[in-house]
Amino acid sequence: MAPSPDVNTDEDQPAGAARADGERPAGARRGAAGDRPGGGRRTDFVQSLDRGLAVIRCFSSEHPSLTLSEVAERTGLTRAAARRFLLTLQELGYVGSSGRQFSLRPRVLALGYAYLSSFSVSQIAQPHLEDLAEELHESCSVSVLDGDDLVYVARASANRIMTIALTVGTRLPPYPTSMGRILLAHLPEAELDAYLRRTTMRKLTEHTITDPAELRAVLATARARGWTAVDQELEAGVRSIAVPIRDSSRKVVAAINASAHAARVPMRTLEKQFLPRLQEAARQIDSELAARL
Repeated sequence: MAPSPDVNTDEDQPAGAARADGERPAGARRGAAGDRPGGGRRTDFVQSLDRGLAVIRCFSSEHPSLTLSEVAERTGLTRAAARRFLLTLQELGYVGSSGRQFSLRPRVLALGYAYLSSFSVSQIAQPHLEDLAEELHESCSVSVLDGDDLVYVARASANRIMTIALTVGTRLPPYPTSMGRILLAHLPEAELDAYLRRTTMRKLTEHTITDPAELRAVLATARARGWTAVDQELEAGVRSIAVPIRDSSRKVVAAINASAHAARVPMRTLEKQFLPRLQEAARQIDSELAARL
C-alpha cells in the first residue's frame, strides 16, 4: 500500500506559483517535442505526462533511491504533486518504496525494451559488435543522439577499462566522445549551432576540448574523412575511435566505436588496425539496416 512519508504540505510554495492541482508551472525546456518555436506549449501538450516521466528520469545510478522531498527538488514539482505522481507510479508497478525512500522497480525496463526491440539498429548491430570485440579484444559500442545526450543502444564489452560503467542506456555528453563527435558532425548546421550555444563544455580531463571553435574544426574534419578518434578526453587513460552508421537514404542514424586503454593501444593502432574493421562492421550494419527498412 501507499507509504506515508514526509508528504502533506505545500508550505514551501511561493504565493501565486501553484495551479489548482497543486503543481508548479513547469520551467520551459528548450527543444522539447511539445514546444512551439515562440516558447509556448502546443495546445495538445499533456503536461502531467511530461511531469510523470520527469519523476522516473530523476532516479539514476548515482541516486537509485530518493525521498519525496528529493524527488520534488529534482523535478521542480511541489511536494504534493510529487507525492501524487510517485503513488500513481507505485500503483502501476514502476516505483517501489521502503520507509521514506522511493526507487524504481524492474517494470520500468519495459519502457526501454519497447524502444530497443523496435529500433533495428541495435538488433542488427549487436552480433557485429560481439564479433568486433572478440577480434579486437576491446569493448565496442553503438550509440545515438537523444537531445543533448549520447545514448548507448548496443554494446559488447571485452573488458572494463573505464571507471564509468557503460551499459545499454548509459548517457554521456557527446562533445568529448568519439561517437558523439561523429553524430554532432553530421547534424544540420543550424542544429549544431544551437547545440553549441546551449552546451557548457566542461574540462573532464586535461585533454578535453572545451573551446567551441576548436570543436567545430574537429567536427568538420570528422565529417570530411568519415571517422574520428578521441584521446583521453572523456576519461584519462581511455582512447576511442568511431565511424557513422547510415540508413538506406545515407542519413547518419548512429555511430559505432571501439575503445582501448591508452597505455596498451597507441593512437596509430586505432587508426591503422581498428579503423578498417570498424568501417567494415559499419558497412555490414548499413547494408542490413537498408534491407530491413
